[in-house]
Amino acid sequence: MMGMRTVHVNLGARSYDIRIGVDVLGDIGPVVAGLGPGRRALVVADAAVADSHAPMVASSLHAAGIDTHLALVPSGETSKSLGVASRLYDACLDAGLERGCWIAAVGGGVVGDLAGFVAATYLRGVPWVQVPTTLLAQLDASVGGKVAVDHPRGKNLIGAFHQPRLVWCDVQTLDSLPNPELAAGLAEAVKHGLLADARYYAFIRRSRAGLLARESAAMIRLVAGSCRIKSRIVAQDEREEGGARMALNLGHTLAHALEAVAGYGTMRHGEAVAVGMVAAGRLALRRGLWSHRWQAGLEEVLTSLHLPVRIPGLALSELAAAMRLDKKAVDGRVRWVLPVRPGQVTVAGDVAPQEVAEVLVALGAQSS
Repeated sequence: MMGMRTVHVNLGARSYDIRIGVDVLGDIGPVVAGLGPGRRALVVADAAVADSHAPMVASSLHAAGIDTHLALVPSGETSKSLGVASRLYDACLDAGLERGCWIAAVGGGVVGDLAGFVAATYLRGVPWVQVPTTLLAQLDASVGGKVAVDHPRGKNLIGAFHQPRLVWCDVQTLDSLPNPELAAGLAEAVKHGLLADARYYAFIRRSRAGLLARESAAMIRLVAGSCRIKSRIVAQDEREEGGARMALNLGHTLAHALEAVAGYGTMRHGEAVAVGMVAAGRLALRRGLWSHRWQAGLEEVLTSLHLPVRIPGLALSELAAAMRLDKKAVDGRVRWVLPVRPGQVTVAGDVAPQEVAEVLVALGAQSS
């Protein structure tokens, strides 16, 4: 068995490890048991892993002496709602969870966001662990403690910061991941390299064949590389108050609007981020911050990873309205993270709506 890699997220008393390996789901129980005295756990999982990964995690926790209960939620973004969260509070009560007991999230980013939100708010906060089984969740959503549910008027508008005690990544779970889901995760990896690490960005570009083939060594290096980048930024700006973490929103200003306007669950998050990065690059190009060569390279690598680079015919007016609701807006002005060169970005709060509109229409948004 290939050895595990560890990425440490340094947040003082809230620090934790991200462990990354192959065929390691069944090893999680003793590790969780060693983190605290809690001897009850609720495993929250989606339907996609109900018969595979979730029972393996639950069995490992049970074998380690933790009384474990399983709660399933429907797959997809629509599960990130206050209604589903309320049903999980009932499951916590039925399982007898007290302070110090565990919630474990097994599945993709939706399950992590939802179960983490429940962990942050049940009894004013209980410890939780993440067992992400999609690439997007392993290399992005599982790092940083941002947990939330959606509101009909915007994505992740109801949430909190609640760091997990452990993130446990088994890249073998990616073998059964549908190709579009794999591509969606690769979009976030491209984002990490583009905003913070030119060498990592170059690794992705030259390793595309191995990544698309899900070679274990390549996938471990990918997940560990993204987690290192994101954990370093989170350690500087845990709650998005100092500005450093803003860089992680590269591509997300438009991405969240695309998801909301298309209807949650219609467009994968990573797909929306890919289009959002293309739009950010084109805005940077117009401002003289970014070169045609770098923009062409970005669009080429996204296309080769089977990701979209155009807006799927959505109304410009609806996209503009959704972007104004962005949580990162200040005084009603949308802030854009723009690339300067591979590995470096800047934040612009003075991008005129007309400038954005012209870029979005050129990418396929419908102006009337």
